[in-house]
Amino acid sequence: MSAANGTHTDAPPRPKPRRRVVLLPAAAVALTASLVVGLLTHGPTAWGLLPIALYAVLALTGMDLLLVTALALAGSVLVALPPPAETGDVLAASVIDPVTVIGVIIVFGAATGEVLRVTGVADALVRGIMRIVDGHGTTVLMYGMLLACLVLVAALGTLAGALAIAAPLLVPIAANAGFTRSATAATMFLGGCAGLALAPFAGSNIAIMNTADVGYLTYVTVGAGPLVLLSLVLAAVVVPWVQRSSAAREDFYHPGEITGPSASTGAGPTARTRRATWAFALALAVTVVHATATKAGTTFPLVALPLMALVTATAAGLSPRRAGRALLTGARRMLPMLVLFWMLAALFGFIDLLKPYDVVLDTFGSQLSHMAALPLALAVAALGWVGVPGATAAQVILIGEVFGPLGTELGIGPAAWVIVLLWASKADTYGPLPNANMVGAMGLARADRLPYLLGTGWALLVPACALYTALLALIL
Repeated sequence: MSAANGTHTDAPPRPKPRRRVVLLPAAAVALTASLVVGLLTHGPTAWGLLPIALYAVLALTGMDLLLVTALALAGSVLVALPPPAETGDVLAASVIDPVTVIGVIIVFGAATGEVLRVTGVADALVRGIMRIVDGHGTTVLMYGMLLACLVLVAALGTLAGALAIAAPLLVPIAANAGFTRSATAATMFLGGCAGLALAPFAGSNIAIMNTADVGYLTYVTVGAGPLVLLSLVLAAVVVPWVQRSSAAREDFYHPGEITGPSASTGAGPTARTRRATWAFALALAVTVVHATATKAGTTFPLVALPLMALVTATAAGLSPRRAGRALLTGARRMLPMLVLFWMLAALFGFIDLLKPYDVVLDTFGSQLSHMAALPLALAVAALGWVGVPGATAAQVILIGEVFGPLGTELGIGPAAWVIVLLWASKADTYGPLPNANMVGAMGLARADRLPYLLGTGWALLVPACALYTALLALIL
């Protein structure tokens, strides 16, 4: 799942040619079926859910997510068969839809992250934390590395990009302190994933807050906060276990592998970089406090992110031209995500024309009214293990669109939805199978023993499932 957009990992690889030979005809058959359904039925109809089923099935095959979304959008048009004027209205309305706004936020977040990289602020954040913990023992050093990854990922809203900045600074420190490669990867993985859950302006987290209709304080209190605290507590047990086990296998860094500056011994940041770092930290704190106190809506990051980028660039003394180039470089990488979210908004718009959820609730409402809320909440949260690959924020929106009306009918409130959506979108980060997040952390830490990262993920996955189940039972 996408990391650059604040969600999980980079987009999934494109399917191999043989798979594409099978997938494209299957997509053509699905579109033909959508047209047949559109010709034979009229809204309201439960057949309006067909495009969502098409979306989920094609996404799970590993097909490029932009293509999947475009095919699902085409399928929704074929099922609805709206007049040209109504088609234009839906497409126009989707431009300012909250789903599209999340795509714009992802673009703005990537642009701000590039400014932090160019100004050296991201580097300075890691160095500052590691200088504080330097010389206080291996446990404190481990927590310093974990917190450096947590803070950087939370600030940038991207896992892979932030860890790529932190790794060249942290690996020499870990090697000099006698950490194994696997223990270093486990530390970076736990810290980075916790930071991603906490990131106030990450696209997936904005999607959760928007779908559940809550502010950042509620999101942290019932959702991200417990996961972060659990990560910090379990790190004291998990990382030493990985260290002991991997040390017995001589999984240490070799002197020739260690290149690049150390975060505690390398050249410190310049005066401009220090000034920019403090300016960014202050701007981030002010915006988060303001958003929490005023219960600012989804559109607030559209103001906060450019403001933080402007404050940071100005404090660093970047020329307008260089700052603009950094902003455009970061934003350009995420433009496909903006297109994807606009198509998602249009997809849901065409589906709404068919009112499938009204049909489902009218047909099964009496039976559903006797269903308990907790089993449904747990079932939806478990969808994270078979979720839509490639974009966590899109997965959150899709789950909210499909299960939101039913959840509301059964009395699942905003706080419970935060837990459900967070775990549905982030559970697969920790297991039960290996994933790109684990492999990415391993590659950056120069580790090559996947079982240790898988064990680290499971060590958090099992107690986190128990914790969130208990919280849901308490809330519901």
